[in-house]
Amino acid sequence: MGDSVRRRYVALGDSFTEGVGDPHPGLPNGVRGWADRVAEKLAKHEKGWEYANLAVRSKRLRQIIDDQLETALALEPTLVTLYAGGNDLLDLGTDMDRLLEEYAGLVGRLAETGATLVLFTGYDVKVNPLLEPLRHRNWQYNAWVRELARDHGAVLVDYWCFDEYNDKRMWDADRLHMSTAGHKFLARQVLAHLGVPTSFKPVDWEPLAPRSTLEWVNAQRQWMNDWVVPLIGRKLRGVTLGDSLGPRWPEPVKVPKKGGLRRYALEHPEVLEGRGPVFPV
Repeated sequence: MGDSVRRRYVALGDSFTEGVGDPHPGLPNGVRGWADRVAEKLAKHEKGWEYANLAVRSKRLRQIIDDQLETALALEPTLVTLYAGGNDLLDLGTDMDRLLEEYAGLVGRLAETGATLVLFTGYDVKVNPLLEPLRHRNWQYNAWVRELARDHGAVLVDYWCFDEYNDKRMWDADRLHMSTAGHKFLARQVLAHLGVPTSFKPVDWEPLAPRSTLEWVNAQRQWMNDWVVPLIGRKLRGVTLGDSLGPRWPEPVKVPKKGGLRRYALEHPEVLEGRGPVFPV
């Protein structure tokens, strides 16, 4: 007899869930990410999994609520992952009370579906002393996420606690998004929280070679020029990298057990039409 159980995973959020930092030119928006990897492992573990990823880089919480929530509800998911609000924490004018209230409302609507709900705390990124005043917002946000996870019986992936991310190789060049290694590690953590076995192996890196003061100064200068200055420029112009992008997987796709979503993209080139590789991320 066939397996009639419906299995549908819907991912909501911003660049964290879209997959920024894990480039792949053969996939929509030019990235892969932890959520794609989770969907592929789910499909290998149990046949019939469908997957939609509604996340778009740079989106604030209000945009995620307005653009993704009703779509997600209409898809009738059995598994939902949500990370939202990280971009708001970086905006100086954010009203934290309102942000936390709106986040709670979003979590409540998703919990009402009866789907398994996965929530994430935010990592305590130590990027630059200039951003230190924003760290207390992250602590406040994380405390709220933990409380809501308890209240709604959600699965909590406490990203804040993962010491592995102290290694800079887990981060992309912008120092705000995970690298490919970081996405792989997070996928393994999500799957472990869901009780799904995985073959992902941690990277066995050699210790980092010490840098001279001059090398450190040059690295800081390059980071400022390549990432911080353009980010400030976009904020001043009121534009984001996600303005011209749509969700990577807006409709549920049945994930192939062999070859995963990369195989799906090869067999369905229409998913890339008008949405080829996007660089830089």
